Amino acid sequence: MTDAMPEVPEDAGAHPVEPYDPAAPAPLGVDRVPTGHPAVDAGLERLADADHLPADGHLEVYEDVHRGLREALAALDARPPAAPPAPPPMSSSYEHRS
Repeated sequence: MTDAMPEVPEDAGAHPVEPYDPAAPAPLGVDRVPTGHPAVDAGLERLADADHLPADGHLEVYEDVHRGLREALAALDARPPAAPPAPPPMSSSYEHRS
């Protein structure tokens, strides 16, 4: 009986496998669907930053996104500026007959 060594690919040592670290930041894999509203979409994209941060860095991202969403909502509630008053109708000389 011979003890044969399994063949190892030549480039096996070129890309070392990093050990699994359960505490390391990892993307959640949640799809972000664009809403069509630029301010909201920017907030959704900002959330992607949290995927690469440790948990103690998430708070800053979440607060930033929350602030942006509040501003977007406040902008929706803002009244448009009042339109200037319409000029008085032009009077016609026919209206002042004696």
